[in-house]
Amino acid sequence: MKEPIKIDNLRVGQGSPLVLIAGPCVIEDYETTRKIAGHLKEITAKLGMPFIFKASFDKANRTSVAAYRGPGLREGLKVLEEIKTEFGIPILSDVHRISEIPAAARVLDIIQIPAFLCRQTDVIVEVAKSGRAVNIKKGQFLAPWDIVNVVEKITSTGNRRILITERGTMFGYNNLVVDFRGLAIMRQTGYPVIFDATHSVQLPGGAGKSSGGQREYAPVLARAAVAAGVDGVFMEVHTDPERALCDGPNALKLDTIHDLLSRLKTIHHTIN
Repeated sequence: MKEPIKIDNLRVGQGSPLVLIAGPCVIEDYETTRKIAGHLKEITAKLGMPFIFKASFDKANRTSVAAYRGPGLREGLKVLEEIKTEFGIPILSDVHRISEIPAAARVLDIIQIPAFLCRQTDVIVEVAKSGRAVNIKKGQFLAPWDIVNVVEKITSTGNRRILITERGTMFGYNNLVVDFRGLAIMRQTGYPVIFDATHSVQLPGGAGKSSGGQREYAPVLARAAVAAGVDGVFMEVHTDPERALCDGPNALKLDTIHDLLSRLKTIHHTIN
């Protein structure tokens, strides 16, 4: 692996501590988002675990046209900037359009390429040119060895602050499966690999006009991925997943996170 990726005061990969990327799927309101961020900051501080907060300001890839997408670019970035300032934590969010990138880059520490856009060359290159670290969500349709082509699009700009995130592969209709061989294959790029434990148990479109999920299996897959050697874990969490406006069925309940993270840290320490 290359040198660790530097994000603010954090190091990811190359023997660095296991990093957590977590937060709600989408910004619902300021208070809920702040509560989740604060609770995660408190837990990770106690565990000595590096933490990056994640929330989307706009989810453009929803199942239904009637689905809640978020507060939008301007209001969403304002919320994220306030959380970043208050808690002193790096922030990750995704963009779906080239026009969003300049404003996002002024606030975000990591810009995420959504899974469905991982082959959209123009978006990827413009995100890379922003100078921010880039998190590539590997598309559900993409073979793990093909991620190298996405990496090359980013490095063509001179940007080498890259994270690669596995989020499951399509397995028939409305279902995903995780091929753990892919984690090792993607690590051969030399860049840190993150495992998205909650999107990997999503059932895309499985509820008709929204996605279903099997959150009970997220901890199982997270433990397996850490044992397989990933550099970090990505989780969507919520104070009340049953009432979440996005990805509730696969989100983990906030008050269950401490014990899971403690176990993941132990596994990571054991194999390193």
